[in-house]
Amino acid sequence: MENIHSKEKEQFKKIFQQEKVDHVEERFKLLELFLQTEKHMTADELIDLAEQNGLVFDAQFVKDTLKLMCRFGFAQKREFENGRVRYEHRHLGQHHDHLICVKCGTIVEFHNEFLENAQTRIASENQFHMLQHKMEIYGICSDCLKIYASQIPLTQAKPGAKLIIKDFSGGSNIRMRLLTMGLRIGDVVEVITNSDTGQLVVAIDYKRYALGRGMAQKVLVEHFQ
Repeated sequence: MENIHSKEKEQFKKIFQQEKVDHVEERFKLLELFLQTEKHMTADELIDLAEQNGLVFDAQFVKDTLKLMCRFGFAQKREFENGRVRYEHRHLGQHHDHLICVKCGTIVEFHNEFLENAQTRIASENQFHMLQHKMEIYGICSDCLKIYASQIPLTQAKPGAKLIIKDFSGGSNIRMRLLTMGLRIGDVVEVITNSDTGQLVVAIDYKRYALGRGMAQKVLVEHFQ
């Protein structure tokens, strides 16, 4: 990896000087900081990293430098489901996909040759010439899963989550109302929508159920594996 980064730095200076980009040395310092970490960084995180290393840059200068790094192929811009813009290394000839934790936001890079070959084969079988692709798998990382495995109210579940109903709180009246609706302890539910306000919708055995937040708060669930 050090050899790759060394080549990136050489090419960075050559192209930026060739294209007469201003403040090349200052931008080069940002590139060096950017290459120090394998994180998917926001512009603000790069500014913080610079300050930790005794360097102070104007926020707009950092954003402009990241745009130039994307333009010339040293970085690539990513916008995952949470909407935050992040930047990652773009090493020539290398490709990877991503696992994203919906609880803590951790992003894990992975490369799987079987998946790569399968995607190429599928494109070919459908007479489709593939130019590029990306795969983003959203789920829960192992650290968050340890916490998430305990019982939580249904209102805290993320859309797409599969859970098992473990208990109802709130007394016999609430329990009877939920049973009448068709929800039972042991049912596996999939969260369809949950916008943190208003009703949430779940599915059980291909049937949809709309629950008010007060009612959903009484449904205790665990992550279903």
